[in-house]
Parts: sequence; structure tokens; C-alpha cells
Amino acid sequence: QVQLVESGGGSVQSGGSLRLSCAASGYTFNHGSMGWFRQAPGKEREAVACIDSYGSTNYVDSVKGRFTISQDRAKNRLYLQMNSLKPEDTAIYYCAAAYGNRWCSPSEYHLWGQGTQVTVSS
Repeated sequence: QVQLVESGGGSVQSGGSLRLSCAASGYTFNHGSMGWFRQAPGKEREAVACIDSYGSTNYVDSVKGRFTISQDRAKNRLYLQMNSLKPEDTAIYYCAAAYGNRWCSPSEYHLWGQGTQVTVSS
């Protein structure tokens, strides 16, 4: 069984911070790619940030300089530090994984968590 479980979502005011965590079981970060994706009401799911097996990262332009993706490979845990949050960041955030090195796109990922809600008020 492969499971990804997100935590850390919540409601914050504009300008605030949150750190999302993703605990993985049955999956080894060293042999694949991980990413954070989000879906807001009325919008398609989009990639927020990805990290490959070499540790290289990729971010959507709208979060560059504000969000940081990182991982603890020993613990099989993925993080997304979100600073300077804006109302437009409001969405359900998903942790996802894929074997091998993948492009940072939802279609490239096959293992998904249940999602965690992030709400940013103005």
C-alpha cells in the first residue's frame, strides 16, 4: 500500500504563513519525484512546486519567492513552507508522488493524498 497524508492546512490572514506536511508510506523519496498541487473552486488543478530525486525544485511563477518545497528523505516526509500568503492562494492542496524524475505537471503524478484546505482571508 502507498499512502500520502497531508497535514498543516488551515485558515490564516493575508500575509500569514503555513507549513504543509506530507507523510509518505510505501514510497521512497530517493527514487522518485514529489510535488504539491492545488485546486481552487472553478479552476483546474495546478502544480505549485515539485522536487525530483536529485533535489532540484520547480515552482509556479505565482509562488516564487514565497513558497519553499523541501523534504526529509530519512523520514519520507515532504514540506511546503508558505509565506506571505495571499487570498488567491486559497485552495485545496494535494501532495503527490511519482516514480522516476517527472515534469512538474499534474498529469505526470499518479499517487495522491487526500488534500488539505488552505484558506487565506483578506
